Amino acid sequence: MTISDPTALPDPWQSLHALLAAMDAEIEQVYLERGIKGVRPRFAYPLIRLAHTGPLTIRELATSLNRSHSAISQTIAAMRKEDLVTSEPGADARTRRIDLTERGRSLVPFLEAEWRATHATVAELDAEVPHAMTAVVEEVRKALERRSMRRRILHHLVEPPR
Repeated sequence: MTISDPTALPDPWQSLHALLAAMDAEIEQVYLERGIKGVRPRFAYPLIRLAHTGPLTIRELATSLNRSHSAISQTIAAMRKEDLVTSEPGADARTRRIDLTERGRSLVPFLEAEWRATHATVAELDAEVPHAMTAVVEEVRKALERRSMRRRILHHLVEPPR
């Protein structure tokens, strides 16, 4: 038992998580205002990619999007529930080929337009704030290349006696 609860301190990630969640909620609101129900912002990337590549396995899709297999598998399951994609057996029993349904295919032109509008919005925000979000993210990435998050944590880690 520790004397003070470290989770009582403000979470340094909370504002970033809250900002990203709020931005996603606003993108989802754009969908709803257009009568598009059951589509989440995280669906746009894989739907657009599948429209341009044709059917892919979950692993191929994850690799092409630079996402984890687990994250894409969960996203595909959610998209299947919304009748956006189909899942058919692949070349062997361990793989599934993912393809767009008619509903999924019909949404791609709008999702591509929203994708472009979102990129324009990010550029607008970068120009509006004193420290561009994309530049800050890139600087953090470079700093972590110089010295990893793990190494930084280990530098500060004071383990309790055993």
